[in-house]
Amino acid sequence: MSSNFYAAVTIILWGAMPALAKDLLNALPNFETLALSALFAFLFLLAVNRREGALKKLSAEEIFTAASLGFLGLFLYSAFFYYGLARMTSQEACILNYLWPLMIVLFSCPILGEKLTRRKIFAVGMSFAGVIVVMAGGIENFSSEKIFGALSCVIAAACYGLFSVLNKRRRLNQKLAMMIIWATTAACAFIAGYFLEQWTLPNLRQIVGLLWLGVMINAVAYLTWALALETTTNTARTANLAYLVPILAIFISTFVAGEELSLAVIPALILILGGIFICR
Repeated sequence: MSSNFYAAVTIILWGAMPALAKDLLNALPNFETLALSALFAFLFLLAVNRREGALKKLSAEEIFTAASLGFLGLFLYSAFFYYGLARMTSQEACILNYLWPLMIVLFSCPILGEKLTRRKIFAVGMSFAGVIVVMAGGIENFSSEKIFGALSCVIAAACYGLFSVLNKRRRLNQKLAMMIIWATTAACAFIAGYFLEQWTLPNLRQIVGLLWLGVMINAVAYLTWALALETTTNTARTANLAYLVPILAIFISTFVAGEELSLAVIPALILILGGIFICR
């Protein structure tokens, strides 16, 4: 199959994630949602790697490295993102989540030795102006709850940006690494949920939603994105397709999930994605 097919599958799955996660978080505690969806992702990837006979290739060092990356890049990232998502609309949270490409730029300077140019500084400032627009969203909506939600999404983007840089530096087998990463995320979320939340028994509809979030969005979408980048003849063009995700997420949240379209969403999206494109 072509890289465009794999990229299209990824964009559709990731675009549906904020609305689905928001719906689950309205009924289930944050860490319960994260723990169960991460567990389903781990079990799916375990089955894939076992079928391919790849489990024997894991070394103790690779397991430790992937687990460390998992704690930073998907447990902390998801925990902060879910916290913000529970306090904002899925449109707003998704847009703020797309600060992670800018975070990659910032962390690549000290870690990978890349230069921090004036163009990059301007791009970062432009994208963070988008954050302020989302946080404001009209003076009547400027509440402490929304401020904490927005800051949480920004921290989540920073966690994922740092994870991406460190993951690139380590160059792990992605199918095996993602299996360990989701296992670590599930374990940490179960522990955090045990001490911090009162869990509820999900109904059949919520179980189906958790399975879809874990298997299709957490596991399959990451694999199809890796395949898209692996099979493409133009990596930059394929990578740029990822910026369709927040646009699709806004469409799904508004016309499928029934959220009211915020007036702050469009200018914020322009500022944040504009900053990303200037920085490229």
